[in-house]
Amino acid sequence: MRAALTLAILSGIAFIPASPVAAQAQAVQAGARPKVIFHVGDADPAKWTVAFNNVFNVRKDLGPANVEIEVVAINAGIGMLKLDSPESSRIAEAIKGGANVVACENSMRGQKVGREDLLPGIGYVAAGVVELMQRQREGYAYIRP
Repeated sequence: MRAALTLAILSGIAFIPASPVAAQAQAVQAGARPKVIFHVGDADPAKWTVAFNNVFNVRKDLGPANVEIEVVAINAGIGMLKLDSPESSRIAEAIKGGANVVACENSMRGQKVGREDLLPGIGYVAAGVVELMQRQREGYAYIRP
């Protein structure tokens, strides 16, 4: 990147590194499916309602086969993935519709929550924050309701 910047400066060309938004636009233009990641880190049912309203709206507007959707739960948000959560039916519906809903294992350990406590179909990542970073690098649009 430093070499590209130096070459751009020397040749008088404007150099702007690609942002996640630009990467997403390029992917869509190239025919790739749009990708979005939702980050929910608290146990407020209202925020989860907003998050899953967004998930369902994206899926409805773009078509389920035309978009990759991931929801990452970290910190207190882990509690909303439990079997008895007030959002459990919406989370299960999102998973059934193709959304990838993942739990941060660091947060699970910190809260003493086991996989047996969570809804079926939940995915797991070692560190939710690292998952968010990696997905953004892969061109996922980042949404935090």
